Amino acid sequence: MQQPGSRVLLYACTIFLSAFLLFQVQPMIAKMILPWFGGTVAVWTICMLFFQVILLAGYGYAAWSIRYLTPRMQSGVHVSLLVLSAVLLPIAPNPAWKPAGGDDPTFRILALLLVCIGLPYFLLSTTGPLLQAWYARRGAVPYRLFALSNFGSMLALLTYPALVEPYFASHTQARGWSAIYGVFVVLCGAVAIRDGVGRRAEPVRKASKIGIPVLWIALPACASALLLAVTTHLSQNVAPIPFLWVAPLTLYLLSFIICFEKEKWYSRSWFMRLLAVAFGGMCFSMAKEYENTNIFVLIPLFAAGLFLACMVCHGEMVRLRPAPEHLTSFYLMCSLGGALGGVFVGLVSPHAFNTYMELPIAMTACAVLVLVVLWRDPSTELHNGGNVFAWVMLAALTLGLAGALAFEEWQVVHETRLIVRNFYGGLRVTDSGDGAEAQRVLNHGTINHGAQFLDPVRRKLPITYYGKKSGVALAILESGRGGHQRVGVIGLGTGTLAAYGRLGDAYHYYEINPLVVQIANTEFTYLKDTAAKVDIAMGDARISLERESDQHFDVIVIDAFSGDSIPIHLLTKEAFIQYFRHTKREGAVVVHVSNKWLDLVPVVRQAANDFGKSAVLVDTDDEEDEGVFGATWVVLVDPAELYRKPSLKVGGTLLGTAKNFRTWTDEYSNLFRILKR
Repeated sequence: MQQPGSRVLLYACTIFLSAFLLFQVQPMIAKMILPWFGGTVAVWTICMLFFQVILLAGYGYAAWSIRYLTPRMQSGVHVSLLVLSAVLLPIAPNPAWKPAGGDDPTFRILALLLVCIGLPYFLLSTTGPLLQAWYARRGAVPYRLFALSNFGSMLALLTYPALVEPYFASHTQARGWSAIYGVFVVLCGAVAIRDGVGRRAEPVRKASKIGIPVLWIALPACASALLLAVTTHLSQNVAPIPFLWVAPLTLYLLSFIICFEKEKWYSRSWFMRLLAVAFGGMCFSMAKEYENTNIFVLIPLFAAGLFLACMVCHGEMVRLRPAPEHLTSFYLMCSLGGALGGVFVGLVSPHAFNTYMELPIAMTACAVLVLVVLWRDPSTELHNGGNVFAWVMLAALTLGLAGALAFEEWQVVHETRLIVRNFYGGLRVTDSGDGAEAQRVLNHGTINHGAQFLDPVRRKLPITYYGKKSGVALAILESGRGGHQRVGVIGLGTGTLAAYGRLGDAYHYYEINPLVVQIANTEFTYLKDTAAKVDIAMGDARISLERESDQHFDVIVIDAFSGDSIPIHLLTKEAFIQYFRHTKREGAVVVHVSNKWLDLVPVVRQAANDFGKSAVLVDTDDEEDEGVFGATWVVLVDPAELYRKPSLKVGGTLLGTAKNFRTWTDEYSNLFRILKR
């Protein structure tokens, strides 16, 4: 007969391992498929939605199994599913899922994840509630196991960006994860066979109050929506990378662990006061006047706000948690709330709103839930409207928060000519200035993605980052001295570079966002005004280049940004292989490296070294009268071509050999190394 100590250890190891695998696979699979869908943060949002929905399905299965199946049947069904899932290993996304064009890939991503990791993830998600219910059936208290599962989850998230991602290739990660999953199958099967027997669970008594299950849903829904909204807010202006996915999720889970470990660790009065301060700071940073706040202020501010909000939501959940006989219902309601928060951010918001309204809405919802919790708690003096003065102050603070956030969004919309949004992000077109200085500007997030003078006399002038002294202009003009040229451009924007096109030239654009193409053709005239032949390939540039035959470009320009974030897969060694394959030997690869937060020059310089090319840095200043911004470009050419392109030597600086810098690949990149201090 199994000893109690070994039984507890078996449960603890199985639940810990299931939680570790559950959260280790999230950033792993998301990073694997990120390059296929444009490197946008929305890929992570949709992945999180998938994980939350499958988690809900797993908890639903656990609740149904415990309620309607005998213990022996529960064991048999679960072991059968475990064996089936093991047959599907190892996990690896099939390249056949790569999209062919620029359509909304939301449901393709969901289907890909379902086929690739659906059943293993489903079974991992059932382990926590199912095994804890089996554990509780024998009279033991399972909540410590819940805290242990959250610790395993957090450990998985912390080790992935620190130990797994930097040192192991993606295929090695997948095989390693699959091997550990095999160990989990054995442990979980042992638990099911040994303890999945006995008497059937007693019928569950109905909860005494309807309001409590509603809050079981509302509180985690709010925390989930805030998690995804804050992650999107941070990622869209830096880079969609595992660290900026993992850090918010780790704080989210840390709040779970703290709250479920000891109820007294959540001090309602302190955390609610701190949350009010944090929300105030977040509200100010989202205002137009502070949209360029330094990321070393922005990230800690939003991280603190998210953590405090999750502490409040999860702390109130713990105060409302039921007796063990309601355990599965509690988990089911909480996971339903998490899934609803994911659906709101991942599916509803991109189609319902033209701007990123999910963060203001989630913040306001959190403030309202605080009022609801205080209203219905008989242990507080605010119960049922007691202490009118305090209620007036709380209501005023909540209305003030909602009003400030609403005003900021109204201000953005009011000053905008056109505002649209899809899977790839939000775009705004605005008009500014008067007379000959009047311009039409395209913004992605807070970043200018191109502009054009409205004056018919000046509208053909290339402005913003593309002035005639810029690195891209020097490369195109030098190449054009030899006659007609073919120019490839990754990233359409407003189509400004077409202004350099001449009769007989061909400009081949690569653009993943159909809204950008629509705006470039309807709101700007660069594409209409150019004498060159222009065509646009829809879809991710890497995938398009891989599928195309050699294009024999004289110049290829990499200018694809999302907000101020970089699609890392366009700066890796594998990407440069494609660029040089499609460029003539005497041609140039030109990379736009202007960025508020990241120094991308070492990345491109190292790529030049790897391919035996010379790298010329062209850094220009603002020319406000001409509408030209200061911009930084790196031009990669064959060393012999420098002597044939004198303007590059005069207008730029030849970069030396990179020292102690590791080449970025699809398997490795390190943004911490290139952060601007």
